[in-house]
Amino acid sequence: MPARDDQTGLLEVAQLVHDLSRTGRRLPSVAEIRDRYRHNLPLIPMPTVSEWLDRWLATRTRLRANTRQIYQTHIRLYLKPYLGGIRLDRLRTDHVADMFDQIHARNDVLAAARASSNTTLRRQLRWQRHVGPATMQRIRAVLRTALNGAIAARLITFNAAAQVELPDPDRPVPLIWTPPRVARWRATGQRPSPVMVWTPELTGRFLDHARRDPLYPLYELIALRGLRRGEACGLHWSDVDLDAATLQIRCQLLLIDGRMLFGPPKSRAGRREVALDHATVASLHDHRARQLCDRAAAGPNWHDSDLVFSAGDGTPLHPDRASDHSHDLVTAAGLPPVRLHDLRHGAATLMLTAGVSAKVIQETLGHSRYTTTLDIYTSVLPTLAHAAAEATAALIPHGNADAPRAA
Repeated sequence: MPARDDQTGLLEVAQLVHDLSRTGRRLPSVAEIRDRYRHNLPLIPMPTVSEWLDRWLATRTRLRANTRQIYQTHIRLYLKPYLGGIRLDRLRTDHVADMFDQIHARNDVLAAARASSNTTLRRQLRWQRHVGPATMQRIRAVLRTALNGAIAARLITFNAAAQVELPDPDRPVPLIWTPPRVARWRATGQRPSPVMVWTPELTGRFLDHARRDPLYPLYELIALRGLRRGEACGLHWSDVDLDAATLQIRCQLLLIDGRMLFGPPKSRAGRREVALDHATVASLHDHRARQLCDRAAAGPNWHDSDLVFSAGDGTPLHPDRASDHSHDLVTAAGLPPVRLHDLRHGAATLMLTAGVSAKVIQETLGHSRYTTTLDIYTSVLPTLAHAAAEATAALIPHGNADAPRAA
């Protein structure tokens, strides 16, 4: 196939024959070799999608630990089971579209199982997750990036993932637990939205109920200052200055393959200084005193981790424990349910209601983009919305209110 004077091409074909003969693998057909040679692609044996994903991920050495974990999860749960056995150069758009059709079908099966009266079936499927539009977008993004890597390596010329259309993810809109919604929830047990935010009164009731709990300062930091769960669990005393009433967010506690690991904040904007109010400073002083007592009681069994929030022996506090315990406190207080992360949404809403500028809220929460703060994390409280309505109406000048209206 190469011209007689094309020494590079001749050597490449000879090397291919030599390598495959030595390993006992099948030689590609003449048509396959000719097609690859015509497109100036390497004549190496073509990997499967599964083999390429492993090879590609191994080269991504600069990924954050949590990002790598997300890539590995999408590859293991979706890309390999549905596409892994297909030879890389034979992957087509239809294959990728079929994968998402099957994921949709699996979602329907899970929904039917959860609504079923068959308790055995519900128990079997309880740990399997519904795959939402946002997750599907991320699965496609991982595949598209991996296939772009294959194009750069001159293994393929076409990205099958780039042509697949998916519906835009619907971000849940944070809703306020207004009295009518609370009444409806008490009657039906149904949450109006996956993301619910307490009013200031409900937040106050939660903090009052949790005040004597050992983890009270952690919940206070999330509810008032909007720390992420991993940031609160990864907070070190060396990054807290109670005299100056500030703390520095420099790392977070991550869950990677079931293990707790410390890593950098979610983004560059996540590295930030957070101002503290006097009440939170007092709570942290009391918490520090209790922790010193625990340390003295543990003696040589204490692990000197310097963590603000730790287990009884000083070891890191498992983030899931913080979430589960907050759920127990909410239930015991008789409050409408919110997730621990919803307290972060609530912190943004409280700051907005207090008249804090959106720019300051963005910096306090550690968002990279101003629009993220406005679009996601700020729900307008009814009192604020009514005040805005009254202020708008007050701008309109009116004449004699007693004058008869025109027919």
